[in-house]
Amino acid sequence: MSVPSSHLSAARSTVWRDSELASVLIEGIKQRAQLLAELRRAAVMDSSSSSACAATPAIKIMEVCGTHTMAIAKWGLRAVLPDNITLVSGPGCPVCVTANVDIDAAIALAQMPDVIVATFGDMMKVPGSTESLSQVKSSGADVRIVYSPLDALALAENNPDKQVIFIAVGFETTTPLIAATVKRAAANDVQNFSICPIHKTVPAALRALADDPAVQVEAFILPGHVSTIIGLEPYQFLARDFGVPSVIAGFEPIDILQGILMLLDQMLHRQQDPAAAATIQLAYKRGVRQTGNAAARDIAAEVFAPSDANWRGLGVIGGTGLVLRQAFERFDALKRFNPQLPATVEPAGCQCGDILRGIISPHDCRLFGAPCTPENPIGPCMVSSEGSCAAWYRYYPVTTAAEKFPEN
Repeated sequence: MSVPSSHLSAARSTVWRDSELASVLIEGIKQRAQLLAELRRAAVMDSSSSSACAATPAIKIMEVCGTHTMAIAKWGLRAVLPDNITLVSGPGCPVCVTANVDIDAAIALAQMPDVIVATFGDMMKVPGSTESLSQVKSSGADVRIVYSPLDALALAENNPDKQVIFIAVGFETTTPLIAATVKRAAANDVQNFSICPIHKTVPAALRALADDPAVQVEAFILPGHVSTIIGLEPYQFLARDFGVPSVIAGFEPIDILQGILMLLDQMLHRQQDPAAAATIQLAYKRGVRQTGNAAARDIAAEVFAPSDANWRGLGVIGGTGLVLRQAFERFDALKRFNPQLPATVEPAGCQCGDILRGIISPHDCRLFGAPCTPENPIGPCMVSSEGSCAAWYRYYPVTTAAEKFPEN
């Protein structure tokens, strides 16, 4: 089901939150979910000698992007979906998937003399092995929040007596701007600017999830922002190699509901025709082109080269990190300063890794709400504005272990 053109022309600015259109989509989702459950139940019974009513598992769909996670919670979309559809969050929050060893590196750089560390705000409260950037700032380190890597470069140009280090965290969406900033620093011969590269790329992480028997995701809602850069092609392996239908969706309620409906249509078609192939669909045409943004990819590839990366919850995944190419290697703060890191310590009891894999929900973590809160985060999923625990704390609050685990 596509958004009617009459709605688009009549109220383009509000159509993506139109309650009437949302009701139509929700009803379509319920009808398809019920039919899919009936078809699967019939298939199970046909293959079984038992005449008892066969139970069918819930349809498990993963929204990969943290912005989707927050939007789903904010707009109450879980509450309007049928019981046999389960939405789980994935590893699409760049701050959340940053490993403790990388956070420790950022903190070690901040504790060096005559250094200004510039970072996006989400990184401030993320706990490392022993403390956070916010805590070392309170102890005297010069840590500043910026809204763009260009702000960090300006800090370097305005403070020639200081070394300015930008903590470069993000996916394919932020990489091109950081690459452009490094190129400008090179062109202007800015000697006191560098970055701590902790970038990651998404597609291979999805392969790891699709290949993980513990995850058991039937379909993906793919990230809209990342897809503006990479387009559809890098996701094709999900359909080709794993038979997992996927859709790129926007971030408004209508976007997400339409994406779910498209996924159910694919599942129904394949249930009725086992020979039908899974596909990667685009439901966010106003934001994403099939081929993505070649110019952005080119500038990122000019400055960065693929490397291995350590993902929280997923471990080391080959080719999903980015390091500066030799021509720009002098801007790598880790190589320039070689900071001494403490022994990496994972937060006791924190289950961010399982949450990022969609194995459990935030409420399943015994630390959720007490003691882990946005003001006292134990793990990064409670810190970031795109973190699943932060979304659930704000929109589905449960605050005590007794409420979560009444059997105790």
